[in-house]
Amino acid sequence: MTSLAPQQPREFAESWIDAWNRHDLDAVLSHFCDDFQFSSPLVRQIAGDPSGQLVGKEAVRAYWQAGLSLLPDLHFDLVDVLVGVDCLTILYQGHRGLAAEVFNFGADGRAVRGQALYAAGA
Repeated sequence: MTSLAPQQPREFAESWIDAWNRHDLDAVLSHFCDDFQFSSPLVRQIAGDPSGQLVGKEAVRAYWQAGLSLLPDLHFDLVDVLVGVDCLTILYQGHRGLAAEVFNFGADGRAVRGQALYAAGA
């Protein structure tokens, strides 16, 4: 995210974590473009999609809503934010232990692609 001020990656991460902890999917999804692409090993289990990938906010919303219904006490604790070129990684503690979300950003500052990663064996 070279075009953003140094505090913006942390602000993005804190806003994203806060939205998740409030279970406010509209606030979570406000961070992403409409054709956002998301992949996670849990997509296979929760959404039943063997590719592990979803495209579009509505598909992602349905997946995350299903996930929240399975984990009504879901809570994330921010560990750190790593910054790259037009991307960032949010490290956090969640229900599965240490996890990371990697986001790639478009010119408008919203995420166009995301990938969830979980500790091996979690």
